[in-house]
Amino acid sequence: MAAVIADTHAAIWYLLQSPRLSEAALRRLEETVQGGDSILLPSICVVEVIYLVEKGRLPTQAWDRLQGALSQPDSGLVVAALDEAVARAVSRVPRAEVPDLPDRIIAATALHLGLPLVSRDRHIQAPEIEVVW
Repeated sequence: MAAVIADTHAAIWYLLQSPRLSEAALRRLEETVQGGDSILLPSICVVEVIYLVEKGRLPTQAWDRLQGALSQPDSGLVVAALDEAVARAVSRVPRAEVPDLPDRIIAATALHLGLPLVSRDRHIQAPEIEVVW
């Protein structure tokens, strides 16, 4: 199993073992880690978790679990940087179809790296992106 990109909610639900994560998404994330590959979390997702905790939309436990997982090499969770290549790939994600900038960055990360995206967000659907949910 190859590496995958995880959307914010998918990564948090995975870390919190939430039943809100679909069976297909959970299977793909588990198989990725068990196969020795990484679950790549776009850096914008890390920022989004902080923001959502500050707004009270996520429990503090979500941020604590994320920090813990990112500091543990065997967790399989790795941050994917928002670099120039990802920034350029944003232009390949039509704003009319994906209007939210963080979602466009997440989609652009998947496009740039040529990896599937684990997300339930219907707005991130794009012909060039394999979405697992």
